[in-house]
Amino acid sequence: MEAICLKQVKFAYPGRSPVFTNLNFSLKIGEKIGIMGPNGVGKTTLLQIIVGLLKPQAGEVRVFGRSRKDERDFYEVRRRVGLLFQDPDDQLFCPTVEEEVAFGPLNLGISRDKIKGIIKRVLSLVGLSGFEERVTYKLSGGEKRLVALAAVLAMNPEILLLDEPTGDLDRKNLNRLIRVLNQLNLSYIIVSHDEKFLKSVASSIYWFEDEKFSPLG
Repeated sequence: MEAICLKQVKFAYPGRSPVFTNLNFSLKIGEKIGIMGPNGVGKTTLLQIIVGLLKPQAGEVRVFGRSRKDERDFYEVRRRVGLLFQDPDDQLFCPTVEEEVAFGPLNLGISRDKIKGIIKRVLSLVGLSGFEERVTYKLSGGEKRLVALAAVLAMNPEILLLDEPTGDLDRKNLNRLIRVLNQLNLSYIIVSHDEKFLKSVASSIYWFEDEKFSPLG
């Protein structure tokens, strides 16, 4: 079953040449896809179109079997699909790690008692147990990235979209991220320039260029 399907999508940023003129893409439930490609081909744009942060000028975006057009259509998508931004500073805005991880579940109406358990679980999963009271802006780049991932996982998503998740990660935290991804029973799309990393976490890797996805390996 297709979880995500983009058909004949056209998208251009205002005043610029089109990024996509006829993009087709799909992700089946259970797939773990890695995407590589040159800078500027639209990898980040693709992820943001899927969750409705960017709206195409033409074509269809179907997620979980429904066509998504208006902002309201994407409310459900953003509850069920977690996007990890390329720059964690674009994602983190709460003063402490605990507040950051709790923010999404609180907005879903989950009780504070249950949220404490969620915080403990996801921080343990990403190897940051004991970071609850740490100030987010004082964390290292790699720690920020893992906190951002913990905040996404706290929402209990069905699909993950990860945009260059290995940036700022040292070897220890990179290995930690690999372990986390291999433990998750989720579908995901990972955009990365690191082919070795993708081979360790993705079941299929594609080279994306000129709106075409070519299998690697």
